[in-house]
Amino acid sequence: MRNEFIAFSVGISLFVFGVCTLIWPPFIWSLVVVIPVLAIGYYDLLQKKNSILRNFPVLGHGRFIMESLRPKIYQYFIESDTNGTPISRVFREVVYRRADEQLSTAPFGTQFDVYREGYEWMNHSIAALDASTLDHSPRLLIGGPQCGGPYSASVLNVSAMSFGSLSHAAVEALNGAAKIGGFAHNTGEGGISTYHLKHGGDLIYQLGTGYFGSRTKDGKFSPEAFREKAALPQVKMIEIKLSQGAKPGHGGILPARKNTPEIAEIRGVHPGVDVISPPAHTAFSNPLELLKFVEQLRHLSGGKPIGFKLCVGRKSEFAAICKAMVKTGILPDFITVDGGEGGTGAAPLEFTNSVGMAYREGLAFVYDALIGFGLKRHIKILTSGKILTGFHMFRAIALGADACYSARAMMLALGCIQALECNKNTCPTGVATQDPELISGLVISDKKLKVANFHRHTVEAFVELMAAAGIDHPDKINRTNVYRRESMSKIKRYDQLYPYLTPGCLLSPGSVPKNWKNILAEARPESFESDFQLAIDN
Repeated sequence: MRNEFIAFSVGISLFVFGVCTLIWPPFIWSLVVVIPVLAIGYYDLLQKKNSILRNFPVLGHGRFIMESLRPKIYQYFIESDTNGTPISRVFREVVYRRADEQLSTAPFGTQFDVYREGYEWMNHSIAALDASTLDHSPRLLIGGPQCGGPYSASVLNVSAMSFGSLSHAAVEALNGAAKIGGFAHNTGEGGISTYHLKHGGDLIYQLGTGYFGSRTKDGKFSPEAFREKAALPQVKMIEIKLSQGAKPGHGGILPARKNTPEIAEIRGVHPGVDVISPPAHTAFSNPLELLKFVEQLRHLSGGKPIGFKLCVGRKSEFAAICKAMVKTGILPDFITVDGGEGGTGAAPLEFTNSVGMAYREGLAFVYDALIGFGLKRHIKILTSGKILTGFHMFRAIALGADACYSARAMMLALGCIQALECNKNTCPTGVATQDPELISGLVISDKKLKVANFHRHTVEAFVELMAAAGIDHPDKINRTNVYRRESMSKIKRYDQLYPYLTPGCLLSPGSVPKNWKNILAEARPESFESDFQLAIDN
């Protein structure tokens, strides 16, 4: 019936056009528009993949056009300054203004509802300090007693983003900014490229499950290749990536369209195919072996600080790592805690939305575990998860971090407009694409200055917050400095939300807090598999 209708409508259309052309010859030019529309309409009627287009030819395309434009329409015409996601406009504007060194003050008061559930703030002191007397570029020394070359790190650094996920121009600009501002640039798991080395900024070499840049042909860890990379003078620390917040329990993803021959050569993979890292490491399989791997990397790197990054999942697994540290005496120099709200260039939807502990809970847990096992004094904690402002840094350090990472703020400083096209190779600002034409729009000499500006002004804002609280050094920030509104009538201080543990309390069965008993009962240093039955029996 449909085919008969199409044939009949084609005949009628041709007859009508013929008559109209005879009456008025210029009418033939309308065919320039009419014929393509008819062609689309007839194709829609005949295709079988989409019911909307089949039932509403031509007009049905309006639905898909509006759907594709919806994020842009929402971002520019509907969202308020405070309700945008993943990052609201009010925070995007802070990054943009600091990167451009524009007016840093705000008029008329806060836009936040200070009585809403979840609102957080820090309390100031009547005995506030003069911020100009404090160090405006505070640093910390990362490297425990087993480290041969500690690194003096900034309190804010560039979080892990690989070349491949980012364009070569973005990588260059970030590293140039790191050189200007004296902060560290994490390579991400994609390996070290010439763009990471061009400007001389400090690097944190991340080693993921794919061992890119330090792998054998069959994808295993290569000690020889790693030794060569770790010996580079720009490489200041090495970070073993166990998991990341945006897709914990899932390997990294580089879409085929972004896997160029150059990137494939750096990673040691085939170009033009999806590159999906294994979900777990092959160089070790349990906590004891993880620490042996830390020891091996420390030796191969000539004593540089070695750490690992994770998004906390099953708490007993981290407790098992702590037990392994106590048992072997092998300690990482730092631990990076990522959160379930972390960013990514590409991740399965369910992993982005529903897997992994949020960074605040994860960070507090990791700090408390290290305190409870008597390990914290030797290990620094770094953290990431929407660190965009000085207050975000202050809050993270109050929970237990020693320093912070930021990825999306650094991207915004590069010019990112949150177009949400990182996984499509169509990033309009040239930040997260491998399209040469789009990359050409990102001017490295300009963007590296903007990223350095953002870093400097944000760290200065953090120092001003410390001064307002009467604190003269980041080490003195603690959970009593930050508050959270639970409801209109209930306010909790962070040390009430995340109670501190007594140092060393997890080393003796008699002093283990009740809420930690099952965690420790499940934790075995010989395996990442928890002994759940033992925890039930206890």
